[in-house]
Amino acid sequence: MGTSASVGLARTLATARLRNWDYSHILDDALLIVSELVTNAIQWTPDEEIRFQVSRDADGLIIAVWDRDPQYPRPKPRKVLTLDDLDVSEEAFDDNGGRGLHIVRALSVRCGATRDLGGGKWVWARMRP
Repeated sequence: MGTSASVGLARTLATARLRNWDYSHILDDALLIVSELVTNAIQWTPDEEIRFQVSRDADGLIIAVWDRDPQYPRPKPRKVLTLDDLDVSEEAFDDNGGRGLHIVRALSVRCGATRDLGGGKWVWARMRP
């Protein structure tokens, strides 16, 4: 089940795997991608199963998260933000998101989403070590 603890667990698992593979030099960027992808899955499918995978192949590192929602993620339109654009009121504290996919794109060499034949989708990012 995807809960708020899932992000920390996924980061812990990713840290162990990346250190084992001697990828510590990309650890911070990889953990930010992990956090964004897992958070999105939890946000769109709260209290439902999510799956997390960190793997590698000849082209590098792959971080992927599965959830049941068949809709592909849609980032907010890109724009230059100023502090005036952010509503920092207590009522809107958690309503300033939607930019995480832009972060994932910036930190990865490729990213995307793939529908799963069993339902849902995998959202993934590829990094070069």
